[in-house]
Amino acid sequence: MLRSRLTERFNLDHPVIAAPMGFNGGGKLAAAVSAAGGLGLIGGGYGDEPWLLEQIAAAGTERVGCGFITWSLKKQPQLLEIALDRVPAAMFLSFGDPQPFAERIRQAGVPLICQIQTIADARRAIEVGADVVVAQGAEAGGHGQKRGTFALVPEVADLIAGRAPETLLCAAGGIADGRGLAAALMLGADGVVVGTRFWASEEALVHPNLQAAVVAASGDETLRSRVIDILKGYDVWAERYDMRSLRSAATDRWHGREAELRAVVEEEAAAYADAAARGDAANVSPTVGEAIGLIHGIAPAATILRTMISEAEDILRKAPAWIAA
Repeated sequence: MLRSRLTERFNLDHPVIAAPMGFNGGGKLAAAVSAAGGLGLIGGGYGDEPWLLEQIAAAGTERVGCGFITWSLKKQPQLLEIALDRVPAAMFLSFGDPQPFAERIRQAGVPLICQIQTIADARRAIEVGADVVVAQGAEAGGHGQKRGTFALVPEVADLIAGRAPETLLCAAGGIADGRGLAAALMLGADGVVVGTRFWASEEALVHPNLQAAVVAASGDETLRSRVIDILKGYDVWAERYDMRSLRSAATDRWHGREAELRAVVEEEAAAYADAAARGDAANVSPTVGEAIGLIHGIAPAATILRTMISEAEDILRKAPAWIAA
């Protein structure tokens, strides 16, 4: 069993948090991760109130948290109250200034997790009193920026050590097995946030065809782009963020031709939505990261978590042998 400040502070068996993946990370997945000893988070995403209520109900009585895209939450602040009414294990905010919500979350007695992509973001998270800072590298699926996990995490660890040593740190981006978990701990993290590997779980709200396409692919087949945001009607993200996904016919056709896509977006968006509903893996780009090359099958979330912990323990047990007497 791996112990860290994260397991102690949140009363977990394992230092692993399931990323709040919008519309893919629902209540069933969050509950499964929490029941297995990690911390599961429901992905509030852009803010769909009926969906959020449905997923909160799906989590049952299991201790889970919730995450939101911060700039989108500002448009529907009532969603925060819906999430807080459940007394979540944590609230996770990313992609915007967390300050407008930090005090309300603190008043509710709920730990605040802030995901960051730059050192400036990390400083801001510390300023607003984040209990946990998540340093997200560009390897991650979904939205992010350009820093790599391997250098960003220790730099944020140094910042936290100097400014807010009680603040916890988690690593995110490219972590899909025990090797990634062990490496993150060695880089100074207290735990990890895992998205793509749990996206490829039995409990995730993902079409089986898309999961099969991801399992068959490698990390080389992902890219960062704005095409999928445009096709999904989310062409409102700040310039600093783009999105990593699996390549598809859609990205192959439109990446680098975004202005042309916007000119015909209504027709193209309708075709993309239809393909997504059918699980058309040739034309749909699943929101996954470079770690897909480490995934070789779909499994229950509990199995994924146990395997990750076992692998990390085996690696760390070998560590003394690496030091010459």
